[in-house]
Amino acid sequence: MKPDNTIVPVASAMVGGPKLVLCGGPCSVEDRDQILASARAVKAAGGQLLRGGAYKPRTSPYAFQGLAVDGLKLLEEARAETGLGIVTEAIDVETFDLVERVADCIQIGARNMQNFSLLRRAGRARKPVLLKRGMSSTLEELLMAAEYILSEGNYHVILCERGVRTFADHTRNTLDLSVVPAVQALSHLPIIVDPSHGTGKRDKVHPMALAAVAAGASGLIVEVHPSPDRALSDGFQSLYPGQFTALAADCRALWDLLRERKNATL
Repeated sequence: MKPDNTIVPVASAMVGGPKLVLCGGPCSVEDRDQILASARAVKAAGGQLLRGGAYKPRTSPYAFQGLAVDGLKLLEEARAETGLGIVTEAIDVETFDLVERVADCIQIGARNMQNFSLLRRAGRARKPVLLKRGMSSTLEELLMAAEYILSEGNYHVILCERGVRTFADHTRNTLDLSVVPAVQALSHLPIIVDPSHGTGKRDKVHPMALAAVAAGASGLIVEVHPSPDRALSDGFQSLYPGQFTALAADCRALWDLLRERKNATL
């Protein structure tokens, strides 16, 4: 219903704009040294946004659930030092206000993609929203979830493909990159890709990030940790800082090449 593609501003980044947006950082904010080291690595690699969960919905109630308000304070400190925009998850309506005050972009995770009360609250927020595709959700369900946010007046919505559950056992999820051009054919909203959750294995993140850029994604959200083997969550899919630097350089080079070729044919 909108003739022009939407560009969503998040801090200094323009998601859906002329440049590839790179968001990196740990799955969870664990302590001050960890999040600051992660932020510095993302900044040094040319990233524009820092991801990190202060509130973490986990499969097990005994797993690390995040630092909550203390985690948000550490994210603020990382932003003050590096200038990176903050992307962090809101997991319920009760703590949404706390997240909204700190985040530059509020993430709605895969488990909450059809939490309609949370989506409506995100629609009343004054911050951009990153909406992740549910782990077993169709394209139509993803777009309808986005409509819940849009219908409340928040038009700054970014979609995210993060893999879906299939019978495959060689990856954590199956990264459905075909959804990128499908979204672009049906919607004006920008879509980015999460190759970390999409594969669940560190050695597959870099090649699938390149594939996502080739498919036309507007950006990438990648898990980066200074010491992945000691991470409290998702260490097996988190990149070392040097690996993220290499990924960022390769993905930007591919982005620039594809844009150059596209412009040459216009």
